[in-house]
Amino acid sequence: MSKAKEAEAPAKVLKYMLDQNRPYSAGDILNNLHKEFGKTCIQRTLDQLVSEGKLKEKAYGKQKVYVADQSQFPAVDEAELKKMDEQIATLQEKLKERQEKFHSLETELASLRSSLTSEEAKAQLALLEKECAQMTARLKSLKSGSSSVTPEESARIRKSHEEAAKQWRKRKRLLTDITDTIMEGYPKSKKQLYEELGIETDEDAGAKLPPT
Repeated sequence: MSKAKEAEAPAKVLKYMLDQNRPYSAGDILNNLHKEFGKTCIQRTLDQLVSEGKLKEKAYGKQKVYVADQSQFPAVDEAELKKMDEQIATLQEKLKERQEKFHSLETELASLRSSLTSEEAKAQLALLEKECAQMTARLKSLKSGSSSVTPEESARIRKSHEEAAKQWRKRKRLLTDITDTIMEGYPKSKKQLYEELGIETDEDAGAKLPPT
């Protein structure tokens, strides 16, 4: 970028900030000015305007937010400024929560991908569904008294049934969490996403989780 072009930055950035009169990060200003100036130029300009007292800088963790110095405007209600600060803090907290949730899902997804391929996961899910169905039928038979079994065998079957159902629910919940996160930026329907990934749902397979 030429020096002549860069020299235009302070006036244009200040005018934008005065016109909008709301807080922005350096990245926001860069994008809102359609990248007319480079990232380094924008940051240098903001630092200059802050040192000149034309902009105010506020830090929220690692994020810096800039706003026009309000002394350049007619007197405003201090309560309104306080409300603005509170809104920024609230939004920063929501952003942090979303990022933490996203990172958590990324970790779970990476763990799942490293342990099982899609085909292996399908095979294991089918096996768990089959085991659950067998255990459910077996328990029904035991409860009806049509088959005699030792207390030890009954406890073993019940434990195995509960563990199979637990793993089924866990994988179903993980798939739902991952899908919900993907759908936030996916332009098509959830059904189309499943078709593209080759995912068969419990409903497609006619499978139903046993009651808890």
